Amino acid sequence: MSFSVFRASLRSPAANPLRRVSQLPKAQFRAKFARNFSSPPPPPAPEAKSSSSGLYLGLGAAAAGGLAYYFYATNSGKEAGTTVKSGVQAAKVQANFVPTKEDYIKVYNKIAQVIDDAGEYDDGSYGPVLLRLAWHSSGTYDKDTNTGGSNYATMRFEPESQHGANAGLNIARNLMEKVKQEFPWISYGDLWTLAGVAAIQEMAGPKIPWRPGRIDGFAAQATPDGRLPDATQGADHLRNIFHRMGFNDQEIVALSGAHALGRCHRDRSGFEGPWTFSPTTLTNDYYRLLFDEKWVWKRWDGPKQLEDKKTKSLMMLPTDYVLVQDKVFKKQAKAYADNQDLFFKDFSNVVSRLFELGVPTSQFVSPEPWVMPTVEEQEAAKEQK
Repeated sequence: MSFSVFRASLRSPAANPLRRVSQLPKAQFRAKFARNFSSPPPPPAPEAKSSSSGLYLGLGAAAAGGLAYYFYATNSGKEAGTTVKSGVQAAKVQANFVPTKEDYIKVYNKIAQVIDDAGEYDDGSYGPVLLRLAWHSSGTYDKDTNTGGSNYATMRFEPESQHGANAGLNIARNLMEKVKQEFPWISYGDLWTLAGVAAIQEMAGPKIPWRPGRIDGFAAQATPDGRLPDATQGADHLRNIFHRMGFNDQEIVALSGAHALGRCHRDRSGFEGPWTFSPTTLTNDYYRLLFDEKWVWKRWDGPKQLEDKKTKSLMMLPTDYVLVQDKVFKKQAKAYADNQDLFFKDFSNVVSRLFELGVPTSQFVSPEPWVMPTVEEQEAAKEQK
């Protein structure tokens, strides 16, 4: 089946609040929703600049205090995390700066700008690699030991940053470092997960409820290798990995839908190619293609992966193909292949949970997650005023 035929098959949204735009072919989608960021942002107001200056000094003091604790006290996750949290909060109080939802929306908008400024990178978007960063920084959670997850952003440290599953994510971390320099008050854990939210929403996906509250930890809290999925494995492996995080079989299939976005790279994972014909637009095509295409094992010198028999331009990993081989997984995957609204609803719920793994409820600044407006929605709201 040709590229244009698959593009034409993208469905129009039903009256579902999680669906925000109609699914369009990539060229039309970009033409319709292209945003101009050529004009520099306005300079900050004097009082905001003064507040930020105080914040920088306060954060510096907090960092120094955190390092002192690191060298002179124990390195347990609880104690280190508490110290960092206390230091950062003290810095914010000292600087008379407490971030509001509007402040986090500014960070979201900056991330959206970064996503669109990809140029020739992959398929013209940094969205998929930013989503992968958010996913991999959160998916290390172990419910039995209550370790890992997005709370301490430990992928900043070796050896976690060098784990095989994180190959290539230095690109995403470097992109977010530039955003961090502009908004130094946000924690890395909040920044990375917010980047995942922005990536999904700005690539025509559902709204992902999100709230801040993650704190930055130390290298001693980095997680061991092997906590993220190994794409060469089967159903038992998937269940072991995701059940350890606290997810059930239905949620495993829903989270797998993230593979509707992006592609694999030979120089990172060893695998090569996109999963769908629209790797920068989130749809349920990942599931539909699993059922509608004939998949055969690729003949090449790389790791074992599948390709579609007709065009040989798409790929599926062994852990993808197992979704149509395992009886329980297959039933849920078929439901998502037949109903994109259902997929969007379940995907929204499970990704929101994924991004909060390992974060104590007491740390969140809001009892309920926020729904961040997309850039398009913000622009529309301004036009109505």
